[in-house]
Amino acid sequence: MKFNKHILYAVAALSLASCSEKMDYHEYKVDGAEYIQEMFSRTGGLITTIYQNLDSDFGNYSGAMLSSATDESVYSHPGNQVEDFYNGAWSPTNAKGSIWTSCYQGISYCNLFLDKFVGLTFPDYALDVDYLKEMHQYNNYQWEARWARAYFYFLLVRQYGDVPLKLHDMDAAEANNLPRTSSDEIFKFIDDECAAIKDTIIENYNDLGNMAMSIAESGRANNLAVLALRARAALYHASPLFNPNNDKELWKQAALRCQECINACKGRSMSLVADYMTLFQSDNYKDTKEIIFARRQNSTSASNNFEKYNFPIGMENAGGGNCPTQNLVDAFEMTDGKAWNESSLYDPQNPYANRDKRLSWIVAVNGEQWPNANPNPLELYEGGANAHPITYASTTGYYLKKYCNPGTVIGATGSNAFYHNWVVFRLGEMYLDLAEAMLNYLGDGYQKAPDQNLNMSAAEAINVVRARAGQPNIAEGLGFEEFKKKYENERFVELAFEGHRFYDVRRWKEAPKYFVNIMKMNIQKQGENVTYTRQPLETRQWDDKMYFFPIPQSEIQKSGALTQNPGWN
Repeated sequence: MKFNKHILYAVAALSLASCSEKMDYHEYKVDGAEYIQEMFSRTGGLITTIYQNLDSDFGNYSGAMLSSATDESVYSHPGNQVEDFYNGAWSPTNAKGSIWTSCYQGISYCNLFLDKFVGLTFPDYALDVDYLKEMHQYNNYQWEARWARAYFYFLLVRQYGDVPLKLHDMDAAEANNLPRTSSDEIFKFIDDECAAIKDTIIENYNDLGNMAMSIAESGRANNLAVLALRARAALYHASPLFNPNNDKELWKQAALRCQECINACKGRSMSLVADYMTLFQSDNYKDTKEIIFARRQNSTSASNNFEKYNFPIGMENAGGGNCPTQNLVDAFEMTDGKAWNESSLYDPQNPYANRDKRLSWIVAVNGEQWPNANPNPLELYEGGANAHPITYASTTGYYLKKYCNPGTVIGATGSNAFYHNWVVFRLGEMYLDLAEAMLNYLGDGYQKAPDQNLNMSAAEAINVVRARAGQPNIAEGLGFEEFKKKYENERFVELAFEGHRFYDVRRWKEAPKYFVNIMKMNIQKQGENVTYTRQPLETRQWDDKMYFFPIPQSEIQKSGALTQNPGWN
């Protein structure tokens, strides 16, 4: 755990009152604390640097998403480092420790700001026309820093369990001798921090009256981001990985926090947007209906790299990429609400007809014209234009749509680029989180709690999400295990490729059930006859030690107090 007391001296400094619609994340080297303290814009630069450490996943493993370490997808380039998660190469010396590094760096920035840059008044600028606006924004920075610090600790605890809790600026020697703090205490810290700041952080950057700033500022965490973090962290704390004795009170508290977030969103006239696909397109930062918080790119970072990684082989410069599995496709119900293998609507010769609409929003299938620049229907049958034996073609029979901009051109002529803004929290997730908490709190999917602050059953919460996709309400009369299976399937579908699956299955402690056997669709064409056959693709390794990451060996060696996670020694 490398901390530097003087990390300030390489901190970013920039004005956030830009005329751009994006929050800029440029870095500028500065000279020291006095330099930062002189100007509002320089303290703002430190806060903006903190946002740079927030997580996203547009192909963090040389194009591969973390989804390709789960049953969501398979990366079509064999030998990619994402395979280390399941091929035996994962270890303390190959620890996949980017979250450890980025989060503790972010925490150091947060502590630095909170210890050294709170309470400034910038008297030299008191006569500036925007002084009151700038001070209003500056006074909010401390709450943003506390939110970010709590969020970084959430990322750490879900990945490592017990982690060192560092709450003040300190030198490397002090920091490296911090012992691990229990996950229960880390979750309590997150909950306490969110409770402390939820009523003081800015509620709505789009409704500041005379204190209104640039639209860029709406990319900052507001009180809904605080409530969403509190809710998600509470759900994790209640989950089997962290709650082995199934303490019902933890589930109740998770339900209350989810309900509080949903109520606050409703109070701001938020709801699920009709067009699911717009949530993951370039201008999703403008969404004020469903997205609670998204990690924005800076105003100079329009890119087509994600499309190059994931557009179908057969297109110029396309990489094939993170190809959805048959496991995921099978999770999309038929329009009657039944599984594909339980419904009379399923046609084995036309397996994508009569399916949950989210399938067409997330997955590109054989015979579909995708993306816009590809003039011909996809040929995903053996020997087809987008299939094997072409190098890096999909091994599963599918290509990815979600987060890909269909209007992107990646060829040598006429290429273009768009922004990609990572959705961190959205209202759709909050309904699913509430459903899970209520189901496990009450042990029943249809019952409402006697607590007047909990006004939805698990079924009612799930049905809000299903309705957007045009799916019927969840079936009545399901027992706990049947309902739980339906819920997990709903979450698999709704939140696919948003970074949840890798951690959801771990917190449920159900990895052998989901992550071992990966399926594909084998597609053959003879003349005009096309046949579809579900087949095993690969069997992956699993060891229960992998519910948590190994702490990087380099951190163990330089610390006098860190211990390794069980099974990784």
